[in-house]
Amino acid sequence: MRIATFNVNGINGRLPVLLRWLAETAPDVVCVQELKAPQDRFPLQAIADAGYGAIWQGQSRWNGVAILARGRDPIETRRGLPGDAADDQSRYIEAAVDGVLIAGLYLPNGNPRPGPRFDYKMAWMTRLQAHAADLLASGAPVVIAGDFNVMPTEADVYKPERWRDDALFAPEVRAAFFELVGQGWTDAIRHLHPDATIYTFWDYVRNAWGRDAGLRLDHLLLSPKLLPRLKAAGVDREVRGWDKASDHAPAWIELKRR
Repeated sequence: MRIATFNVNGINGRLPVLLRWLAETAPDVVCVQELKAPQDRFPLQAIADAGYGAIWQGQSRWNGVAILARGRDPIETRRGLPGDAADDQSRYIEAAVDGVLIAGLYLPNGNPRPGPRFDYKMAWMTRLQAHAADLLASGAPVVIAGDFNVMPTEADVYKPERWRDDALFAPEVRAAFFELVGQGWTDAIRHLHPDATIYTFWDYVRNAWGRDAGLRLDHLLLSPKLLPRLKAAGVDREVRGWDKASDHAPAWIELKRR
């Protein structure tokens, strides 16, 4: 079972890239972020023609998350991260697919730091920790996948000294990420590739892709019940080099079938 996460940076503008990648790699489940489209502009027919069912939460101009499942419809279990009824940003969606609970997220960027956007990011991470603890307590097999907007360690960022004051690499953000993982989650890609240089994002400016000046922002966290089923993990980095590509590449894991 291949589960992937892909920040498409505009699902309609990058639709040919998404469809090509789906056709070439055939993931079973995909968590998609940054739809940048209102609810009624989601390209459902094109996704269906590619063989995928979908649930999504759109938002005009910004944000937006979706879960795609090959050959079936995801069974939605939650829309929106609990803990703040006033939060109207489309950043979290959850569904059951083939016996696995899939939590797809797009964690806030948080810049500039300090400021209200950073405060929102930290509050969102606190809410995520609380909900993730509930998911663990349920005993269900769970994958939390998405663009976390966090580089956990210096190994996850090109020239870390340049990022010390950025909200993606701030000490309190990294600490919050490790508090989350410390509940019992496993960072699947780093678990299988502890010493490798692995990036999932390359900015459009300063020839970041050409210089391989990347960041690892996209993560897949596994609950303890799924860890014994983990067989492979990686990044389809070549997708970043395609014409009109997103600034992110898809990250993925493979689980043994039950």
